[in-house]
Amino acid sequence: MASSALLLCGPVIGGAAFAQTADSAVESGEEDEIVVFGTTSRNRSFITSSVDATAASAEDIVRLAPNSVADTLELVPGVFVEGTAGAVSNNYSVRGLQGGAQRFIALEEDGLPIVYGGGGADEFFAHDITIDGLEAIRGGTSGILSVNGAAAAINFIPRTPNFETAEAIARLTVESYGERRADFYYSAPLGADLAFNVGGYFSSSPGVRDNPFTYDTYHIRASLEHQIEGGYVRLTAKVGDQHDAYYADYPHTFLNGEPGSIAGFDQSFGNIGGTAFGRIDVPVSTFVSPSGFRTFALSEGIRAETSQVRLDFEKRLSDEFDVFAHVRYLDLAWDFNGLFPGSGVGNAGLTTAVNYLTPGPNSPINGMLTAGLAAFPSTVRFGFKNLTTGVVTASNNTAALNALNGNGLMQQTWLNHDQQEGTDFGSNFGGRWEHDGGGYSNSLTAGLMYYDVTRSQNQAATAHVINDVRSDSRIYDVVALDASNNVIGTLTNNGIVSYGEWGVGINTTDTQSLSVYANDELRIGDNLHLDFGVRHESLDVTRRDGNAAAVPQPVPPGVGGLTQNVGSTWDGTYSTREASWDRTAWTVGANYLISPDFAVYARYAKGFQTLGVDEPVDVVLYEAGVRYQGEQLTASATIFRTEFDNQFYGFIDPINPSIQGAFLADLSTDGYEINVTYSPIEDFVIEAVGVFQNPELSNVFINNVATPSFEGNRPERTPETLFTITPRYTLFNGLAEVYARYKFVGDIFADAGNGLALPEYGVTSVGVILDPTERLRITLNADNIFDEVGLTEGNPRQGQTQSASSGFFYGRGIVGTTYTASVTFKF
Repeated sequence: MASSALLLCGPVIGGAAFAQTADSAVESGEEDEIVVFGTTSRNRSFITSSVDATAASAEDIVRLAPNSVADTLELVPGVFVEGTAGAVSNNYSVRGLQGGAQRFIALEEDGLPIVYGGGGADEFFAHDITIDGLEAIRGGTSGILSVNGAAAAINFIPRTPNFETAEAIARLTVESYGERRADFYYSAPLGADLAFNVGGYFSSSPGVRDNPFTYDTYHIRASLEHQIEGGYVRLTAKVGDQHDAYYADYPHTFLNGEPGSIAGFDQSFGNIGGTAFGRIDVPVSTFVSPSGFRTFALSEGIRAETSQVRLDFEKRLSDEFDVFAHVRYLDLAWDFNGLFPGSGVGNAGLTTAVNYLTPGPNSPINGMLTAGLAAFPSTVRFGFKNLTTGVVTASNNTAALNALNGNGLMQQTWLNHDQQEGTDFGSNFGGRWEHDGGGYSNSLTAGLMYYDVTRSQNQAATAHVINDVRSDSRIYDVVALDASNNVIGTLTNNGIVSYGEWGVGINTTDTQSLSVYANDELRIGDNLHLDFGVRHESLDVTRRDGNAAAVPQPVPPGVGGLTQNVGSTWDGTYSTREASWDRTAWTVGANYLISPDFAVYARYAKGFQTLGVDEPVDVVLYEAGVRYQGEQLTASATIFRTEFDNQFYGFIDPINPSIQGAFLADLSTDGYEINVTYSPIEDFVIEAVGVFQNPELSNVFINNVATPSFEGNRPERTPETLFTITPRYTLFNGLAEVYARYKFVGDIFADAGNGLALPEYGVTSVGVILDPTERLRITLNADNIFDEVGLTEGNPRQGQTQSASSGFFYGRGIVGTTYTASVTFKF
C-alpha cells in the first residue's frame, strides 16, 4: 500500500532479477526519504517537507491488482475512487468534493499532466509494465507545479532506460472474467552515454461484467536517452488503441435500506448491454451526417486512439544552477458508445410491462399510447415486439408479460454516442537556483508552463429505446394490435422512442494557457523549513457551439414510428463564445523538525480549476500534521479543511432530458487523514490509510433558485469515512509473500437532496506473490472474496432528489468476486 514514508522520486531500475518479494521492515535510510514530486529542492526529505505526500511502489500496485487507472488512485489517502464504469471513464474525488467528476485532480505522467483539463485523463493513459510506481500530493504545491490540480496531483513514474545492462521483462495475465493480457519491456545501452527502452501491452477483454463483445487494446512506449554532462536529453514516443466496455447504472431492488438483485438480473455481474445494442442507426441532422443517420455501436464500446511524442531535457550548469525543459504533444481521438439505463425517466420508467402497455397515468409511455390510438384508430390494444425473436406479446396476455425474464419489468435506456478529436500540447520550462549560506539554505525554482489544446465534439442523435431487464437485454417495439392481436401499426422505430434528446451536441473548443510560477524552499538552521509558491495563469478560450434549427428536420424517408423528426437539429452554423481569464494560485507552508524522527508541519493553499469559457472556480485548503519515522513505525496524521466555493455542474432534467439543469453551491469539508506503516517483526508489515471527514453544502441554488432545504446536506456520492488496511507477511526468506486488503467505504447519498442513502460496504481481497527463482514471479489475487455489494452512485441523471419508494432504483456498483493470475519473467 502507499506509504508516505517511502521514496517519492523517480524510478529505480534494478538488474534483471527479482528482489525479495517485499521489504520486510520499514527502512528509513537517508536515500529512502528523498522527495521529488511536490517539492523543488534537490534533496528534500519527506519528514522535513510541508506537503501531504504519498508514494506507491510497483509492489504496492501488484498487491492492489487494479482493473483500471482510477483503481490505482486508491493507494492515495483521501481519494475516493468510483471505479465502477469499467477500465476507463471512472470518477474520482478528493477531500470531500462531490463525486461524479475528476475536478481539482491532475493525473500526470513523469511530471506533465496527461491532458490539460484534467478530466478524462484516464481515457488517454494506460498503466502497464513500463510504469514503475506513482507519487501524489494533496493540496500544497499541487496547484503551483501543475495546472488544474489544486486539490491533488498524482504522478505516474515511467521506467527510464538502463545504461548498465540489457534487461527484459515479460508478463502474462489472465482474469476470471475473461481478460487475457501480455505486457513486455526491454531496455539496453547503445553506448557509454546512450540507451533506449521499449514496452507496453496487448490485451483482449470483455470487461468485468457479462458481455457478448470482446475488446482489443494495445499500448506501446519507446524512449531514447542521451546522457550529457550534468544531465540528459530523452525522446519518448507512445501510441495506443484502447477498447473497453462501459457500465452506467442498472436496476436494483431496495428493501430496508439495502440494495438487492432483481429476479433475472445479477447485480454483481449483470450488464444491460448486449447484442441487441451492437449496432443501431439513429436519425440525425444531415449537417451532422449527410446520410441522415448516425450509428451507435455498443460492439465498439469506448475506443481511445492516442499518439504522443515527448522531449525532456535537464542540465546542471553549475553547483547552484540547473535548467530543465519538458515538452509533449498528444493527438487523440475518442469514440464513446455507452448505455444509460433510466437516464431521463429514472425510477418512473422501471415498471411492469403490463403498466407500459396499459393507457393511463401508470404507463411511462402514456403520451405515446395516446398518439398511437389517434394514428391507428382501429387499435384494440397494444403489445411488445421483441426485435431479437420477432415474438409479439399483447397487453391482454398478462401471464406472459408478468413472466418476462422472471421479473415482468421494462425500462428505457439512452444511447449516448460521443465522439471527440483533438490535440493537447503541453510544456514546462524553467530553472532552479540553490544556495547554501552556512546556517541556512535556499532553493528557488521558477518557470513557464504553456498549453495549447483543441477539441471537437459530436454528441448528436442521443436517443432512447424500450428494453427489458436482464443481462444482454432485448429491445422492443411498441405495436398497435387489432382484436385478434394482429399488428396494425408500429409506434417506435426499432425500439427507438425519439431522437436528439440531449441537445444539438456539436461544439469545438480552442484553449491557450500560459502560467508563470515560482516555488521557494528555505531552510533556517537544521530544523526549520519555510516554503512559498505562486502560479499565475492567463487563459484564452474560444468555444463554438452548433446552433439548433428553429424547426427540427424530418427523419429520412422510410423510417417508421410515430416520431417523424430528428429532435434537436444542428443547422450547420455555430455561435461563438470567447473568454479570457487570469487567476493566481499561491501557497505557504512550514515544517519544524522536533527530533530526527519527528516533525510537525502546516500548509495553506489557494488554487483554482479552469472551466473553459466559464469562470474558473476556487478552492482553499488548510492542513496541519505530524510525522514520525522510526525503524519499526512510520506514521503521519493530518487535519484539514477544504473550501470549494461556487461549485457548479449541469445535470439532465428528468422531466425534459433535452433541458440542462444547473446546480450551484459552496462546499466545505473538515477532516483528518492517517497513514501508518508498522513492522513489529522482520517479516510482517501492516499498513493503514484512512480519511474521516464531514463535507457540507451551503448557499445551494438549483436552476438559479435558492434551495435552503439543502443547507448542511452532504454532497452526493461522497463518503464520510474511507479507509484501507493491508497486512502482509514474507515467507521462506523472501521467496513468497501473502497479503490481504480490506477497504471500507462509508455510506453515501445518491443525490444532493440526501433523499437516497446508499449503504456502507467493505471489500476484502487476498493474494500471494511467489518468487521461486530470481527470474520468475507468480502472483495470484482474489478480489471481493465475500461478494460484497457496494454502490458508488445512484442515478445522476434523475435529478437532485432521488428515492426508491417504488421498491426499485438505479445505481452503479462494484463487481463480485474476481480472480487474477499473472506470471512474470525477467531476462
